[in-house]
Amino acid sequence: MTKYVELNVRSEIGELEGVILHTPGSEVENMTPENAERALYSDILNLSVAKDEYKQLSGVLSEISETYQVKDLLADVLADEKAKENVIDQISAMEPQISVKGNTYCIKDFLLQQTPLDLASLLIEGVPLKRDNLTKFLSKERYAMRPLHNFFFTRDASMSVLDEVLIGKMASSVRDRESLIMQAIFDYTPGFKTKTVNPIDNPEMDPNCTIEGGDVLIAREDIMIIGNGTRTSTQGIDFILAQLLCQKDKTQRHLLIQELPSHPESFIHLDMVFTLLDVDKCMVYEPLIIRPNKYQTVHIAIENGKVISITRENNLLQALKKLGMDLKPIYCGGNGDPWNQEREQWHSGANFFAVGPGKVIGYGRNVHTMDAMNKNGFEILRAKDIIRHKVELSDYEKYVITLEGSELPRGGGGARCMTMPVRRKPVNW
Repeated sequence: MTKYVELNVRSEIGELEGVILHTPGSEVENMTPENAERALYSDILNLSVAKDEYKQLSGVLSEISETYQVKDLLADVLADEKAKENVIDQISAMEPQISVKGNTYCIKDFLLQQTPLDLASLLIEGVPLKRDNLTKFLSKERYAMRPLHNFFFTRDASMSVLDEVLIGKMASSVRDRESLIMQAIFDYTPGFKTKTVNPIDNPEMDPNCTIEGGDVLIAREDIMIIGNGTRTSTQGIDFILAQLLCQKDKTQRHLLIQELPSHPESFIHLDMVFTLLDVDKCMVYEPLIIRPNKYQTVHIAIENGKVISITRENNLLQALKKLGMDLKPIYCGGNGDPWNQEREQWHSGANFFAVGPGKVIGYGRNVHTMDAMNKNGFEILRAKDIIRHKVELSDYEKYVITLEGSELPRGGGGARCMTMPVRRKPVNW
């Protein structure tokens, strides 16, 4: 049974008290070069290596915070027959092929017969295609219900926004089931006290609305930063503006929007080029965030539940400084060679996850980024040493916990991408 948690995330850097993870399983490995692109991958992962690397992330986080696994949470939800039927009905509506009765087989009936844990596994890892007729026998598809290859990036399908959970409206339909599962977890888990907000539940939702969690950052209780690119549309940002920010208490709020390039694919989300590290520091990919370029930064001010102004800003850091967040940038790839900056950004060098102010997790492979962090007062600590208790985190005021990252970065994300926080302590600004 899930421990009672009142969801509360009012910053990117508050001391972590609860986080949802998903350890990658067979769904990550069940792809070929031909279907990798359809699965939103540019490369194929070695599952055994990826799992070993992921154990460093989950092992460190379990030393610091309460951790929850998606599959365990989902299995608990599916133990309730009414919830189980509801979840399967929603998946059937989203993926209608599973409700079609063939000569001898209907996936929906098959799913309903499964135990909660087996069903949770199937919903994530996929249902193999039963080749019981000629069409299926000759089909190039391997699955009747495809695996969720990207689910170990738990950041995208749901986002903690203050005391509510915003459900992602994914840019690619191959990830829609992730959002459905995360909403079921928050709606049906008695231990989670929160309200879900899902764009698809709103009859007035613009059909072009897309929102993914890698683009959504809670800078401060009154400041949200959102990336506008290939995964989060302007219509998605307008939904957040109208249905979340303008619905909150009548204090002044600010929404900062950063336009992102559509290429290369490493610019997929805002958190691949900008993350918050401390009350006075942030990690940036300097060519996009600081250097003059064609990608706009827009500031929307909200007061008494209404938009009072929309203005352009010179860049994200200057916009934050005007709002009282004066952040020193640390450069992904270091301050020197642009090639190093580009290479390390490609391998999620800007994608840090904070477990507290000045206490973050990232990939150790990005050596120039780590050198820049160290020069700015962050002690570099290996995840393995923390898990083996060779290092005590309490001995350090500011640190970076480094994960080995030979395989996980091939999936296109880092520590922030792989974590969905549900509770953080307040920050003493």
